[in-house]
Amino acid sequence: MQNSVFQPFAIEQYMSENENAVEYHFAESGVHPLTFAQLFELAEVDTQSLFATLVDYPQVNGLLSLREKIARMYTGATADNVLVTIGASEANTLVAATLLRPGDNMIRLRPTYEQLSGNAVNLGFEVRTVDMIESEGWALDSDSLRQATDKDTRIIHVVNPNNPTGRILSEQDRQALIASADSVGAWIVADEVYAGTELNSDTPTPSFWGEYERVVAVNSMSKAYGLPGLRLGWLVAPTSTVEECWRRHEYTSIAATIFSMKLADHALTETAREKLRARARQLIRRGFDTFTTALNSHPGIFSVVPPQASAMSFPKFDLPISSEELARRLLKEEDVLVIPGTKFGIENHFRFSSALLEDHLQAGLNRFNRLITKVLFGD
Repeated sequence: MQNSVFQPFAIEQYMSENENAVEYHFAESGVHPLTFAQLFELAEVDTQSLFATLVDYPQVNGLLSLREKIARMYTGATADNVLVTIGASEANTLVAATLLRPGDNMIRLRPTYEQLSGNAVNLGFEVRTVDMIESEGWALDSDSLRQATDKDTRIIHVVNPNNPTGRILSEQDRQALIASADSVGAWIVADEVYAGTELNSDTPTPSFWGEYERVVAVNSMSKAYGLPGLRLGWLVAPTSTVEECWRRHEYTSIAATIFSMKLADHALTETAREKLRARARQLIRRGFDTFTTALNSHPGIFSVVPPQASAMSFPKFDLPISSEELARRLLKEEDVLVIPGTKFGIENHFRFSSALLEDHLQAGLNRFNRLITKVLFGD
Protein backbone atom coordinates (compact mmCIF):
# COMPACT_ATOMS: atom_id res chain seq x y z
CA MET A 1 0.00 0.00 0.00
CA GLN A 2 1.15 3.54 -0.78
CA ASN A 3 1.31 6.44 1.63
CA SER A 4 -1.06 9.13 0.43
CA VAL A 5 -2.44 12.51 1.39
CA PHE A 6 -6.22 12.65 1.46
CA GLN A 7 -7.61 13.26 -2.02
CA PRO A 8 -10.88 15.23 -2.13
CA PHE A 9 -13.57 14.03 -4.53
CA ALA A 10 -13.05 16.77 -7.15
CA ILE A 11 -16.41 16.43 -8.94
CA GLU A 12 -18.51 16.37 -5.78
CA GLN A 13 -16.48 19.13 -4.12
CA TYR A 14 -17.10 21.35 -7.14
CA MET A 15 -20.81 20.50 -7.05
CA SER A 16 -21.33 20.97 -3.32
CA GLU A 17 -19.53 24.31 -3.31
CA ASN A 18 -21.54 25.74 -6.22
CA GLU A 19 -24.88 24.01 -6.79
CA ASN A 20 -27.16 25.20 -4.03
CA ALA A 21 -27.59 28.86 -5.05
CA VAL A 22 -27.19 28.59 -8.83
CA GLU A 23 -30.18 29.36 -11.08
CA TYR A 24 -29.35 27.00 -13.95
CA HIS A 25 -27.95 23.74 -12.61
CA PHE A 26 -26.69 21.80 -15.62
CA ALA A 27 -23.98 19.94 -13.70
CA GLU A 28 -26.20 17.23 -12.23
CA SER A 29 -26.07 13.75 -13.74
CA GLY A 30 -29.65 12.58 -13.27
CA VAL A 31 -33.04 13.49 -14.69
CA HIS A 32 -35.20 16.23 -13.22
CA PRO A 33 -36.41 14.79 -9.87
CA LEU A 34 -39.98 14.11 -8.87
CA THR A 35 -41.83 15.68 -5.98
CA PHE A 36 -43.12 13.44 -3.20
CA ALA A 37 -46.64 14.13 -4.45
CA GLN A 38 -45.72 12.96 -7.96
CA LEU A 39 -44.06 9.83 -6.61
CA PHE A 40 -47.02 8.98 -4.38
CA GLU A 41 -49.39 9.32 -7.34
CA LEU A 42 -47.22 7.45 -9.84
CA ALA A 43 -46.44 4.56 -7.47
CA GLU A 44 -49.95 4.52 -5.95
CA VAL A 45 -48.55 4.83 -2.44
CA ASP A 46 -50.99 4.15 0.39
CA THR A 47 -50.05 7.24 2.39
CA GLN A 48 -52.16 6.27 5.39
CA SER A 49 -50.20 3.04 5.74
CA LEU A 50 -46.89 4.80 5.05
CA PHE A 51 -47.49 7.47 7.67
CA ALA A 52 -48.41 4.82 10.23
CA THR A 53 -44.86 3.40 9.97
CA LEU A 54 -42.82 3.68 13.16
CA VAL A 55 -39.85 6.04 12.91
CA ASP A 56 -37.61 3.24 14.09
CA TYR A 57 -34.40 1.49 13.08
CA PRO A 58 -35.19 -0.57 9.97
CA GLN A 59 -33.80 -3.92 8.90
CA VAL A 60 -30.09 -3.14 8.63
CA ASN A 61 -29.35 -4.92 5.35
CA GLY A 62 -32.58 -3.62 3.78
CA LEU A 63 -36.25 -4.49 4.00
CA LEU A 64 -36.81 -8.01 2.73
CA SER A 65 -39.56 -6.96 0.30
CA LEU A 66 -37.27 -4.28 -1.17
CA ARG A 67 -34.33 -6.68 -1.53
CA GLU A 68 -36.61 -9.18 -3.23
CA LYS A 69 -37.72 -6.57 -5.77
CA ILE A 70 -34.11 -5.57 -6.44
CA ALA A 71 -33.05 -9.22 -6.81
CA ARG A 72 -35.70 -9.80 -9.47
CA MET A 73 -33.88 -7.32 -11.71
CA TYR A 74 -30.75 -9.53 -11.71
CA THR A 75 -30.82 -12.99 -13.29
CA GLY A 76 -30.27 -15.69 -10.70
CA ALA A 77 -30.05 -13.30 -7.74
CA THR A 78 -31.96 -13.67 -4.48
CA ALA A 79 -32.57 -11.24 -1.64
CA ASP A 80 -29.44 -12.64 0.03
CA ASN A 81 -27.36 -11.26 -2.84
CA VAL A 82 -28.56 -7.70 -2.10
CA LEU A 83 -27.39 -5.13 0.43
CA VAL A 84 -29.32 -1.86 0.59
CA THR A 85 -27.08 1.18 1.12
CA ILE A 86 -27.26 4.93 1.46
CA GLY A 87 -26.99 5.66 -2.24
CA ALA A 88 -24.51 4.10 -4.63
CA SER A 89 -21.91 6.22 -2.81
CA GLU A 90 -21.99 4.04 0.29
CA ALA A 91 -21.97 0.91 -1.85
CA ASN A 92 -18.76 2.07 -3.54
CA THR A 93 -17.19 2.93 -0.19
CA LEU A 94 -18.05 -0.51 1.19
CA VAL A 95 -16.69 -2.26 -1.89
CA ALA A 96 -13.32 -0.50 -1.62
CA ALA A 97 -13.07 -1.29 2.09
CA THR A 98 -14.10 -4.92 1.59
CA LEU A 99 -12.35 -6.13 -1.55
CA LEU A 100 -8.98 -4.35 -1.56
CA ARG A 101 -6.11 -5.99 0.34
CA PRO A 102 -2.49 -4.95 0.96
CA GLY A 103 -0.51 -5.03 -2.29
CA ASP A 104 -3.57 -4.80 -4.55
CA ASN A 105 -4.17 -2.35 -7.35
CA MET A 106 -7.36 -1.37 -9.15
CA ILE A 107 -8.05 -0.12 -12.68
CA ARG A 108 -10.39 2.68 -13.67
CA LEU A 109 -11.50 3.61 -17.18
CA ARG A 110 -11.17 7.35 -17.90
CA PRO A 111 -13.25 9.49 -18.08
CA THR A 112 -15.28 8.17 -15.19
CA TYR A 113 -17.01 9.04 -11.96
CA GLU A 114 -14.09 8.65 -9.56
CA GLN A 115 -15.84 7.69 -6.35
CA LEU A 116 -14.59 4.12 -6.07
CA SER A 117 -11.10 4.95 -7.34
CA GLY A 118 -10.92 7.95 -4.99
CA ASN A 119 -11.78 5.70 -2.06
CA ALA A 120 -9.02 3.33 -3.15
CA VAL A 121 -6.47 6.14 -3.35
CA ASN A 122 -7.43 7.39 0.10
CA LEU A 123 -7.02 3.88 1.49
CA GLY A 124 -3.49 3.86 0.08
CA PHE A 125 -3.95 1.61 -2.96
CA GLU A 126 -2.50 2.04 -6.43
CA VAL A 127 -5.07 3.10 -9.03
CA ARG A 128 -4.21 2.56 -12.69
CA THR A 129 -5.91 4.47 -15.49
CA VAL A 130 -6.97 3.18 -18.90
CA ASP A 131 -8.15 5.96 -21.21
CA MET A 132 -11.22 5.37 -23.35
CA ILE A 133 -10.87 6.22 -27.06
CA GLU A 134 -12.88 9.34 -27.92
CA SER A 135 -12.24 9.04 -31.66
CA GLU A 136 -13.97 5.65 -31.53
CA GLY A 137 -17.00 6.89 -29.61
CA TRP A 138 -15.35 6.45 -26.20
CA ALA A 139 -14.68 2.77 -26.84
CA LEU A 140 -12.61 0.63 -24.50
CA ASP A 141 -8.88 0.44 -25.25
CA SER A 142 -8.69 -3.30 -24.70
CA ASP A 143 -4.95 -3.47 -25.44
CA SER A 144 -4.19 -0.87 -22.76
CA LEU A 145 -6.48 -2.69 -20.34
CA ARG A 146 -4.61 -5.96 -20.88
CA GLN A 147 -1.29 -4.19 -20.33
CA ALA A 148 -2.51 -2.51 -17.13
CA THR A 149 -3.83 -5.75 -15.62
CA ASP A 150 -1.45 -7.90 -13.61
CA LYS A 151 -1.48 -10.49 -10.83
CA ASP A 152 -2.06 -7.78 -8.20
CA THR A 153 -5.10 -6.28 -9.92
CA ARG A 154 -8.02 -6.81 -7.57
CA ILE A 155 -10.72 -4.59 -9.12
CA ILE A 156 -11.55 -3.39 -12.62
CA HIS A 157 -14.10 -0.63 -12.21
CA VAL A 158 -16.56 0.25 -14.94
CA VAL A 159 -19.42 2.74 -15.02
CA ASN A 160 -21.79 1.38 -17.65
CA PRO A 161 -23.49 3.37 -19.11
CA ASN A 162 -20.63 5.77 -18.59
CA ASN A 163 -20.49 8.97 -16.59
CA PRO A 164 -19.78 11.50 -18.13
CA THR A 165 -19.98 10.32 -21.76
CA GLY A 166 -23.15 8.21 -21.80
CA ARG A 167 -21.28 5.47 -23.68
CA ILE A 168 -22.62 1.91 -23.36
CA LEU A 169 -19.92 -0.72 -23.69
CA SER A 170 -20.24 -2.81 -26.84
CA GLU A 171 -20.47 -6.58 -26.46
CA GLN A 172 -16.88 -6.81 -27.72
CA ASP A 173 -15.74 -4.34 -25.05
CA ARG A 174 -17.69 -6.19 -22.35
CA GLN A 175 -16.03 -9.47 -23.25
CA ALA A 176 -12.58 -7.84 -23.34
CA LEU A 177 -13.15 -6.45 -19.85
CA ILE A 178 -14.34 -9.82 -18.55
CA ALA A 179 -11.34 -11.55 -20.16
CA SER A 180 -8.89 -9.16 -18.50
CA ALA A 181 -10.52 -9.68 -15.10
CA ASP A 182 -10.68 -13.44 -15.53
CA SER A 183 -7.02 -13.66 -16.54
CA VAL A 184 -5.96 -12.64 -13.02
CA GLY A 185 -9.06 -13.44 -10.95
CA ALA A 186 -9.95 -9.76 -10.48
CA TRP A 187 -13.36 -8.43 -9.51
CA ILE A 188 -15.49 -6.41 -11.91
CA VAL A 189 -17.24 -3.66 -9.97
CA ALA A 190 -19.94 -2.32 -12.29
CA ASP A 191 -21.66 0.94 -11.47
CA GLU A 192 -24.91 0.59 -13.43
CA VAL A 193 -26.91 3.56 -12.17
CA TYR A 194 -27.72 4.77 -15.71
CA ALA A 195 -29.21 1.48 -16.92
CA GLY A 196 -32.75 2.25 -18.01
CA THR A 197 -31.90 5.71 -19.40
CA GLU A 198 -31.14 4.64 -22.97
CA LEU A 199 -31.69 7.15 -25.80
CA ASN A 200 -32.38 4.72 -28.61
CA SER A 201 -33.95 1.75 -26.87
CA ASP A 202 -36.50 1.00 -24.18
CA THR A 203 -34.48 -2.03 -23.06
CA PRO A 204 -32.16 -1.37 -20.10
CA THR A 205 -28.44 -1.94 -20.55
CA PRO A 206 -27.63 -5.50 -19.37
CA SER A 207 -25.95 -5.89 -16.01
CA PHE A 208 -22.55 -7.53 -15.65
CA TRP A 209 -24.15 -9.64 -12.93
CA GLY A 210 -24.35 -13.25 -14.10
CA GLU A 211 -21.74 -12.88 -16.85
CA TYR A 212 -18.71 -13.58 -14.65
CA GLU A 213 -18.18 -15.12 -11.24
CA ARG A 214 -16.62 -12.12 -9.47
CA VAL A 215 -19.03 -9.23 -10.06
CA VAL A 216 -20.36 -6.56 -7.76
CA ALA A 217 -23.18 -4.60 -9.42
CA VAL A 218 -24.02 -1.19 -7.93
CA ASN A 219 -27.18 0.81 -8.56
CA SER A 220 -29.46 3.39 -6.95
CA MET A 221 -32.77 5.25 -7.11
CA SER A 222 -31.05 8.47 -8.17
CA LYS A 223 -30.48 8.45 -11.92
CA ALA A 224 -32.95 6.34 -13.92
CA TYR A 225 -35.69 6.86 -11.35
CA GLY A 226 -35.39 10.58 -10.63
CA LEU A 227 -35.36 10.07 -6.85
CA PRO A 228 -31.87 11.20 -5.71
CA GLY A 229 -33.22 12.68 -2.48
CA LEU A 230 -34.09 9.23 -1.17
CA ARG A 231 -30.34 8.53 -0.93
CA LEU A 232 -31.12 4.86 -1.52
CA GLY A 233 -28.82 2.47 -3.35
CA TRP A 234 -27.73 -1.14 -3.34
CA LEU A 235 -25.07 -3.61 -4.30
CA VAL A 236 -25.59 -7.09 -5.70
CA ALA A 237 -22.80 -9.59 -5.06
CA PRO A 238 -22.08 -13.18 -4.05
CA THR A 239 -23.56 -13.85 -0.61
CA SER A 240 -20.16 -14.09 1.09
CA THR A 241 -19.20 -10.66 -0.27
CA VAL A 242 -22.57 -9.20 0.76
CA GLU A 243 -21.92 -10.52 4.27
CA GLU A 244 -18.50 -8.83 4.40
CA CYS A 245 -19.91 -5.54 3.09
CA TRP A 246 -22.78 -5.78 5.60
CA ARG A 247 -20.32 -5.92 8.49
CA ARG A 248 -18.71 -2.69 7.27
CA HIS A 249 -22.13 -1.16 6.59
CA GLU A 250 -22.78 -1.48 10.33
CA TYR A 251 -19.84 0.86 10.88
CA THR A 252 -20.49 3.39 8.12
CA SER A 253 -24.23 4.01 8.49
CA ILE A 254 -25.99 1.05 10.17
CA ALA A 255 -28.90 1.38 7.72
CA ALA A 256 -30.66 3.50 5.15
CA THR A 257 -33.76 5.26 6.50
CA ILE A 258 -37.03 3.41 6.88
CA PHE A 259 -38.84 6.16 4.91
CA SER A 260 -36.47 5.85 1.94
CA MET A 261 -36.70 2.07 1.93
CA LYS A 262 -40.49 2.14 2.09
CA LEU A 263 -40.69 4.58 -0.84
CA ALA A 264 -38.15 2.63 -2.88
CA ASP A 265 -40.18 -0.50 -2.22
CA HIS A 266 -43.18 1.22 -3.83
CA ALA A 267 -41.14 2.71 -6.68
CA LEU A 268 -39.62 -0.64 -7.66
CA THR A 269 -42.88 -2.48 -8.17
CA GLU A 270 -42.82 -3.50 -11.83
CA THR A 271 -45.49 -1.00 -12.96
CA ALA A 272 -44.02 1.98 -11.10
CA ARG A 273 -40.47 1.09 -12.12
CA GLU A 274 -41.37 1.10 -15.80
CA LYS A 275 -43.27 4.40 -15.47
CA LEU A 276 -40.27 6.03 -13.80
CA ARG A 277 -37.85 4.78 -16.45
CA ALA A 278 -40.18 5.89 -19.24
CA ARG A 279 -40.35 9.36 -17.71
CA ALA A 280 -36.56 9.47 -17.54
CA ARG A 281 -36.14 8.41 -21.17
CA GLN A 282 -38.61 11.06 -22.34
CA LEU A 283 -36.72 13.83 -20.52
CA ILE A 284 -33.37 12.52 -21.76
CA ARG A 285 -34.34 12.25 -25.43
CA ARG A 286 -36.06 15.61 -25.65
CA GLY A 287 -33.39 17.38 -23.60
CA PHE A 288 -30.45 16.13 -25.64
CA ASP A 289 -32.12 17.28 -28.86
CA THR A 290 -32.60 20.75 -27.37
CA PHE A 291 -29.00 20.83 -26.18
CA THR A 292 -27.50 19.79 -29.53
CA THR A 293 -29.56 22.46 -31.28
CA ALA A 294 -27.94 25.03 -28.99
CA LEU A 295 -24.44 23.67 -29.65
CA ASN A 296 -25.04 23.68 -33.40
CA SER A 297 -25.74 27.41 -33.32
CA HIS A 298 -21.95 27.82 -33.02
CA PRO A 299 -20.63 25.93 -36.08
CA GLY A 300 -17.21 24.38 -35.68
CA ILE A 301 -16.96 25.17 -31.97
CA PHE A 302 -18.51 22.09 -30.36
CA SER A 303 -18.45 18.37 -31.07
CA VAL A 304 -20.02 15.66 -29.00
CA VAL A 305 -20.15 11.90 -29.18
CA PRO A 306 -23.90 11.32 -28.80
CA PRO A 307 -24.58 9.56 -25.50
CA GLN A 308 -26.27 6.18 -25.77
CA ALA A 309 -27.76 6.57 -22.28
CA SER A 310 -27.89 8.90 -19.25
CA ALA A 311 -29.05 12.45 -18.71
CA MET A 312 -25.73 13.99 -19.67
CA SER A 313 -23.16 14.35 -22.41
CA PHE A 314 -19.50 15.35 -22.56
CA PRO A 315 -18.99 17.90 -25.37
CA LYS A 316 -15.59 18.94 -26.65
CA PHE A 317 -15.03 22.61 -27.49
CA ASP A 318 -12.61 24.72 -29.49
CA LEU A 319 -12.44 28.02 -27.60
CA PRO A 320 -9.51 30.22 -26.51
CA ILE A 321 -10.15 29.40 -22.82
CA SER A 322 -9.76 26.34 -20.63
CA SER A 323 -12.62 24.22 -19.36
CA GLU A 324 -12.06 25.61 -15.86
CA GLU A 325 -12.31 29.18 -17.15
CA LEU A 326 -15.37 28.39 -19.24
CA ALA A 327 -17.13 26.90 -16.22
CA ARG A 328 -16.04 29.81 -13.99
CA ARG A 329 -17.36 32.42 -16.40
CA LEU A 330 -20.64 30.60 -16.99
CA LEU A 331 -21.20 30.51 -13.24
CA LYS A 332 -20.10 34.07 -12.49
CA GLU A 333 -21.59 35.87 -15.50
CA GLU A 334 -24.65 33.79 -16.38
CA ASP A 335 -25.52 31.82 -13.21
CA VAL A 336 -25.09 28.56 -15.18
CA LEU A 337 -23.34 25.57 -13.63
CA VAL A 338 -21.51 22.92 -15.70
CA ILE A 339 -18.61 20.66 -14.71
CA PRO A 340 -15.26 21.36 -16.38
CA GLY A 341 -13.65 18.39 -18.08
CA THR A 342 -10.56 18.72 -15.92
CA LYS A 343 -12.59 17.31 -13.02
CA PHE A 344 -12.57 14.09 -15.08
CA GLY A 345 -8.92 14.52 -16.09
CA ILE A 346 -9.72 15.72 -19.63
CA GLU A 347 -9.27 19.30 -20.90
CA ASN A 348 -11.45 21.14 -23.46
CA HIS A 349 -14.60 19.27 -22.44
CA PHE A 350 -17.46 19.86 -20.02
CA ARG A 351 -20.24 17.72 -18.60
CA PHE A 352 -23.75 18.97 -19.26
CA SER A 353 -27.04 17.53 -18.01
CA SER A 354 -29.99 18.23 -20.30
CA ALA A 355 -32.75 15.93 -18.96
CA LEU A 356 -34.62 18.85 -17.45
CA LEU A 357 -37.92 20.63 -17.86
CA GLU A 358 -37.95 22.17 -21.34
CA ASP A 359 -38.62 25.82 -20.44
CA HIS A 360 -35.90 25.86 -17.79
CA LEU A 361 -33.43 24.10 -20.08
CA GLN A 362 -34.05 26.51 -22.94
CA ALA A 363 -33.75 29.58 -20.72
CA GLY A 364 -30.42 28.35 -19.37
CA LEU A 365 -29.15 27.50 -22.84
CA ASN A 366 -29.91 31.06 -23.94
CA ARG A 367 -27.53 32.24 -21.21
CA PHE A 368 -25.00 29.57 -22.18
CA ASN A 369 -25.06 30.77 -25.79
CA ARG A 370 -24.72 34.39 -24.71
CA LEU A 371 -21.49 33.61 -22.87
CA ILE A 372 -20.12 31.56 -25.77
CA THR A 373 -20.77 34.47 -28.14
CA LYS A 374 -18.88 36.82 -25.79
CA VAL A 375 -15.91 34.45 -25.68
CA LEU A 376 -15.85 34.12 -29.47
CA PHE A 377 -15.78 37.90 -29.84
CA GLY A 378 -12.91 38.23 -27.37
CA ASP A 379 -14.93 39.60 -24.50
